[in-house]
Amino acid sequence: MCIIEQSSLITCPHGFSTRLGGVSSGIFTSLNLGVDRGDSPENVRENWHRFLAACGISGDSVVFGKQIHGNCVHIAGFSDARDFSQIENPIQADGYVTDLQGLPIAVSIADCVPVLLQDKEHGIIAALHCGWRPTVADIIGEGVKKMVGLGADPSLICAAIGPAIDQCCFEVGGEVIEAVQGLLGSESAAPLYFSRGDKFMLDLRGVVTMRLLQTGLKCENIEKVGACTMCHPDRYFSHRYTKGQRGSMFAVIMQ
Repeated sequence: MCIIEQSSLITCPHGFSTRLGGVSSGIFTSLNLGVDRGDSPENVRENWHRFLAACGISGDSVVFGKQIHGNCVHIAGFSDARDFSQIENPIQADGYVTDLQGLPIAVSIADCVPVLLQDKEHGIIAALHCGWRPTVADIIGEGVKKMVGLGADPSLICAAIGPAIDQCCFEVGGEVIEAVQGLLGSESAAPLYFSRGDKFMLDLRGVVTMRLLQTGLKCENIEKVGACTMCHPDRYFSHRYTKGQRGSMFAVIMQ
């Protein structure tokens, strides 16, 4: 059985995958959705069918691409949708926004923070990949701005922040903390990290939450879903835990 995690705030079909309930084996056991990790295309395709079905989505194509750890958010159309096993000529972006019905948009994760956004009233959704680099480059601000450009109201946007590496495991250098301070402001950033020797432990999901609030979302419209990916390698793929020897999870949303 395919195991996914969902938000109580998002009303349209959506989900965050785990590594449970697929057909892959070895380091990809079992619900690997990554088309470029070395798993067989047949396994990846079957895993995608299981994942999407669990989310309430049917079909053979999804909008996803090559994540470049920047703040590019692509306004997605039906021509951007691709087969689950297709790797040629990908869109290069770390987020997608659309106001189209029936178009699934998705981002890949394996420690980075996935964020799904929905303005139900105006029919606009987004999927954002918020690793620390996209986050400090303000992919949240870019994503919300693209949604507003299509007619969304930030006060009506609901956000689901999915499984990711948490503060207990996310050790970073001082340059990351300085970038977070530059994004949020020193006062807002201060509660989100603490020092450990010459390194820092960063609450990246907390940074994402704070930035969502700064862009106009309401606190009651933001929900954290799932646990720390590195603490639970039996449930999630974690890049840091496996030193890169792993499959990929995805977050998907469709209205």
